Amino acid sequence: MKSSEQNHQQISIASSTSDDPVRVALEHRLRECRNVVTLGVRPNFTDYTEAEAQLIRSASKIYYPSIHYADIFDAIGKKTFPSYHTYKFAQDKIKQTAIFELAEIPHPKTRIFYGKRWRERVTEWFDFPFIAKIPRGSALGRGVFLIENPEDMESYCDRSPGVAYLQEYLPLDRDIRIVIIGKRAVHAYWRIAKEGEFRSNIGAGGRVSLEPVPDAAIRLALHTASRCRWDDVGIDICSFEGNYYVLEGNMKYGKEGLRAAGIDYSKLMESLVAGGEI
Repeated sequence: MKSSEQNHQQISIASSTSDDPVRVALEHRLRECRNVVTLGVRPNFTDYTEAEAQLIRSASKIYYPSIHYADIFDAIGKKTFPSYHTYKFAQDKIKQTAIFELAEIPHPKTRIFYGKRWRERVTEWFDFPFIAKIPRGSALGRGVFLIENPEDMESYCDRSPGVAYLQEYLPLDRDIRIVIIGKRAVHAYWRIAKEGEFRSNIGAGGRVSLEPVPDAAIRLALHTASRCRWDDVGIDICSFEGNYYVLEGNMKYGKEGLRAAGIDYSKLMESLVAGGEI
C-alpha cells in the first residue's frame, strides 16, 4: 500500500504535468500501476486532503471508486471504472438471476423464495438433490450447498433465514471462468473440482486448467457482460448436455487463473489504462 507521503508526492508530480491527465483510483486494485494515483477509500469525503479532493473533482474518470462512492459519482455524472452497474450487481445473486432472466441469458433453473413457508413448496420446483446458495455477500464457494435431503434443507434454512436461493443441480466436475476487463476477454480457463467436491471454486479446492476454452463460451461471456453493462467481471459458465449456462458474475474475482497463465495483472491494467480501453 502506498504511504500518504508517497501519494502526496505522486499528486504533486502528476499535477505539474498538464499534458498527461492524472488517473485517479480509490480502491487499491491498481496500487501497483505506475500510471495511476491511488488515494484509498475514505468514509468521509472531507477526510481527503484538499489536493486529493481536487484531483477527484477534476479527474474525467475515477478507477475503482468502491461501492460507497460508485453511485455518488454516477449521480453527478462522473465516469467510473468499473461501471456503476458492475458495482450494483456485485455479490447479489438475486439481482443477477433477475437480469439473466430478463435479458434471456441462459442460466440454470433458479427460484427465490421469501418467508417461512417456502419449504412446503420446494418439491413443486425441485427434486433432490438441488443447490442452495446464500443469496447476498457470499464468495469463493463458501455460501453454496448441495441439498440432498430434508435435513440438509433445514440446515440451509438456519444459514439463510427469510430468503432461499435455490437452483437445479447440474452434475459437473468443472466450469469455465472468463475474465472480462473493459470490452475484452483477457483470460479464460477451466476450474476443475477436486475429487468428491461438487464446487469447482479455487477456494473450495478446485484447480486451474489452461486447456483451450470453447469460443462459444467466450462469446456468451462477452454477450452477458455487454447486456448487463459489466466491465470488470469474472463470468462463470458451465457446459451441460450440449448447452452453455451462465452461473454468475464475480466482480471480486481472484487472480489465480491469471497467474497460472503467466499474466502480470498490474502490467495488464497499466496497458489497458494507457490505451484508453478502461
